[in-house]
Amino acid sequence: MSSAAPRTPVQDHSGPDRLWSVDEHLEDVLTTVRPLEPIELQLLDAQGCVLVEDITVPVSLPPFDNSSMDGYAVRVADVAGASEEFPAALEVVGDVAAGQAEPVHVGPGQAARIMTGAPLPPGAETVVPVEWTDGGLGEGPVHGMRARSLGPQGASGHVQVYRPAEARAHVRAQGSDVKAGDRALRAGTVLGPPQIGLLAAIGRGTVRVRPRPRVVVLSTGSELVQPDEKLRTGQIYDSNSFALTAAARDAGAIAYRVGAVADDAETLRSTIEDQLVRADLMVTTGGVSVGAYDVVKEALSHVGDEDEAGSGIEFRKLAMQPGKPQGFGSIGPDHTPLLALPGNPVSSYVSFELFVRPAIRTLMGLRDVHRPTTRATLAADKALTSPKGRRQFLRATCADGRATPVGGAGSHLVAALAHADALIVVPEDTESVEPGAEVDVVLLGR
Repeated sequence: MSSAAPRTPVQDHSGPDRLWSVDEHLEDVLTTVRPLEPIELQLLDAQGCVLVEDITVPVSLPPFDNSSMDGYAVRVADVAGASEEFPAALEVVGDVAAGQAEPVHVGPGQAARIMTGAPLPPGAETVVPVEWTDGGLGEGPVHGMRARSLGPQGASGHVQVYRPAEARAHVRAQGSDVKAGDRALRAGTVLGPPQIGLLAAIGRGTVRVRPRPRVVVLSTGSELVQPDEKLRTGQIYDSNSFALTAAARDAGAIAYRVGAVADDAETLRSTIEDQLVRADLMVTTGGVSVGAYDVVKEALSHVGDEDEAGSGIEFRKLAMQPGKPQGFGSIGPDHTPLLALPGNPVSSYVSFELFVRPAIRTLMGLRDVHRPTTRATLAADKALTSPKGRRQFLRATCADGRATPVGGAGSHLVAALAHADALIVVPEDTESVEPGAEVDVVLLGR
């Protein structure tokens, strides 16, 4: 299943020193990545997927007039003027239960005991709640319906009704939810529990959707150790692959985390090739800068698609902070898109939010692929500084129209990232933002 078109950069490449803008890089990613082909799935397998067709209601909901109360189905005239002093005495001719095949007919002076959800029987015009009756016991108003097997409150004898009821009181009309021929769901709808419930209610067992994309997340670095293992000198725990796998799942993908790969180009190439069989999108983190051990750049700079000339992975410098070094392209026989992100945790996560999340949402076939943005007042003790010519993304909390920076600008500060729910965006042409100024904010987790 191909998830990327043969790639031609949006802008002409002008050499390795070219500085790409954030918008140029994002446009290149979203121009290349295309929605996955639709498939037919069982309802529960379609949870989280995007509908590719309008769904029309084949049968009205509810499909018949039914009772919204436990009580008695009666004719309006037979209970007109009923009161506790002068109750209406009616003959009980039977029970009407949900799913009952044989209907009971209600004639003049008669009542049928009816359960919630059961069809209104022929001849009946309204439903009297059981609390308005003596339940057939002759001892005044009751508080509920007894089980049929516990008599004498059963499906025979007489019942006294103490209040009148208007026509069709406590009756849920056929088609009062949706009518046959109505549109139940629009194409483009993300199927959550309520939507799946509606599909089941109108009799749909399968539905045509774009599948959730399969995203493989792979971190690189010989210094990385798995959590719960003992750290040796110079080692750190691998947090990026966990954060990005969780972020991919949060974006709607089926995400697979691959353990950290050591700084060896052949091992990395082999690992990526092995993972392509289950990937609609590959994400790597680390090894994309200019160091001697930047293995992703070494392993993938000259790897092209097997049958597509001019494609492969291109490594770039972006006019942003954090996240200047980036890689993007496609790999393998199916032109699987690959985004290579920097290794510093904050750089990696910010890059994911800006580029990978929109790519995942594009693969899903969603119309709106970006996080929501807003304007907020900068709440800070001093002015924020930003490098000229770079678009800066600063971790922050945003509430009540105020954006408050969290932690410093360092791209290694994982703890500060864990407390942020927004990114303050400082434009490329702005070098300082004073407290109280209006700023653009990207809202995370919303």
